[in-house]
Amino acid sequence: MAVFHDEIEIEDFEYDEESEIYHYPCPCGDRFEIGKEELEAGEDVATCPSCSLIVKVIYDQEDFLRKDEIRIHRKEENRLKNTS
Repeated sequence: MAVFHDEIEIEDFEYDEESEIYHYPCPCGDRFEIGKEELEAGEDVATCPSCSLIVKVIYDQEDFLRKDEIRIHRKEENRLKNTS
């Protein structure tokens, strides 16, 4: 059984589009990380690469997938507008 340092809402994480990783500050000075693919697969544990702390990510997987599909669709629409 995992002991979580905290439970953090996905909305409180920062998202890096290039690496597709969500980040949240860790008390050790580094950042908790969880990948977009992990969230899509239902994972809910973000880890810190510098210490042993972990946090539980609070999110609705279905809602997360739906919002990601909308974001991808809008990105594609913008790309098509810019190439026309």
